[in-house]
Amino acid sequence: MNNDVEIAGDALAIPHLLPAPPKHPATLSAFAALLRTLADEPERWRPLVRYDATLRWYHRLAQGPGYELWLLSWLPGQGSGRHDHGDSRGLCTVLQGELTERSVRRGDGGEESRVLRPGTARAFAPGYVHDVVNSALTPAVSAHVYYPALTEMRMRCSSAPGRAEPARLPAGA
Repeated sequence: MNNDVEIAGDALAIPHLLPAPPKHPATLSAFAALLRTLADEPERWRPLVRYDATLRWYHRLAQGPGYELWLLSWLPGQGSGRHDHGDSRGLCTVLQGELTERSVRRGDGGEESRVLRPGTARAFAPGYVHDVVNSALTPAVSAHVYYPALTEMRMRCSSAPGRAEPARLPAGA
């Protein structure tokens, strides 16, 4: 018995032989591609950006099964405060300007910081504690993907260098 199958004509014209393209990203590389595409299409996000001197501005750009894509603006001096993203994983990139991320260094527990510039994506796991600030003299814009969708952003306080603890309200508050 011969098990060979020959296809006459254009094999790509037979849809059941091709896997269906995913409607939404579901892997780190697919989310990174989503952010790269967004970065390459400033006409898609630039008209949406707003700057607010009192609060960091944010706008949900897209959502799909279990994920959200957010656009954030940062005026000089604005920051996130030390926080984590609960059970969500994340990936962020700077679209314009630059941001400084501070986190706890592995090993000795000290603090490390890195400057995030356009073209670099930063991935983080659930429970990762960091803070982000615009230390530059010009406004910045960033895009963030959270998977699963962000349901909590736990603010943290630091009682000692490199040591992050959950923020607590004062007694009687």
